[in-house]
Amino acid sequence: MQGQSPECAPSAMLSQVVRYQPPADAVFEYDIIAIYQLLSRGMAVVMTDYHDFGVPGIHSFMNRKTQGYAVLDSARAVLRLPGSGLDPASPVILYGYSQGGMASAAAAELHPGYAPELNVRGAYVGGPPVGLQDYLARNEGRPGVAPAIAWILNGIAEDYPETRPVFEAELNDTGKAIMRDSIGKCGGGLSNTFVQPPNTSQWTISGEPLSVVIDRSPELKRAFDEQRLGGSAPSVPVRIYSARNDEGATYPAVRDMAARWCGGGAAVQMDADPTLPAMSGFLGTHNLAFFPSLATSQQWVTDRLADVPAPVNCGALP
Repeated sequence: MQGQSPECAPSAMLSQVVRYQPPADAVFEYDIIAIYQLLSRGMAVVMTDYHDFGVPGIHSFMNRKTQGYAVLDSARAVLRLPGSGLDPASPVILYGYSQGGMASAAAAELHPGYAPELNVRGAYVGGPPVGLQDYLARNEGRPGVAPAIAWILNGIAEDYPETRPVFEAELNDTGKAIMRDSIGKCGGGLSNTFVQPPNTSQWTISGEPLSVVIDRSPELKRAFDEQRLGGSAPSVPVRIYSARNDEGATYPAVRDMAARWCGGGAAVQMDADPTLPAMSGFLGTHNLAFFPSLATSQQWVTDRLADVPAPVNCGALP
């Protein structure tokens, strides 16, 4: 999922690869690379649009629980498709990068209580945004991130009605306009890098960054804290990938999540990639890390399906 509109969903994007976005922009569907690599290894692949499209309301972008549930529900659905060669006992791997990594992580956390009947063999979690408030704070001032921040705020307001009066009181006309105008837009385009104020202090009446506003609002703080990964440990092996210089889903936050999972007894292997330089702008380290993450994850996935014992480095996380 790359936005807050049905047009941004994988089901709409995969057939195009590059999609024109009026008035003068283009959006790229890079997930197709991972899909074809997994297919080439003989795996069946299901990719979810997540949740709540085609119903009244606004898509709750990067909601930890709803997208985790959607991933597990998509596995349930595909295992029941007639003529697919699959059945409810078929092995399942959870797999994703960036928002997909967050969704895979959330699904791994939720799996024991929500979908224990699924034969989940492991979860690959690449570059996950661990907490939405952290994401806002770490990306403060970074060009091109304004739409994603607005999608997050729109989703919080949709899922937690008690936060709407807070946004109404705290955001100035600029902030409200960015939230409103970002609905129906897709990420991955070029023009967002240049056209919207990257400093959220320009969005608020007080002149404070949004992360500060969240900290002093009990309603916002409670909502954002519920979106944080690491609260419960997966019951299946997990491989985590994080570029040390990732500016979008920062390595310290990802490592903290890994340590929490290890402390809860999860079998975790973490790969902290030092090879990518620190970059920002439209093509930052986070986006570039998608490609080496594919190279390191494919064999791990194949091994879990072949019942090879999962490697663990909880005792010496990088």
